[in-house]
Amino acid sequence: MNTFDMLKQQFGPLLTLQDLSSLLQRSPDGLRISLSSSREAWATQINSTKIRIGRRVYFRTAGIAELIDQEFATKQS
Repeated sequence: MNTFDMLKQQFGPLLTLQDLSSLLQRSPDGLRISLSSSREAWATQINSTKIRIGRRVYFRTAGIAELIDQEFATKQS
């Protein structure tokens, strides 16, 4: 089972900010502030998976899984 399958099974096709913060072990408010004000590469990559449905903000599970896999691949190299 790959990262995407595990995340999709646990959270579904979209992650809320609460879901993402628990996955990254950060507080929801801290993550929200970091994503809205940071110009760092990790924040830009996460924001690229963001979608809005009405006033709600979600993150694509597939995009987050890909970012996690890329991060582990670069650390193992």
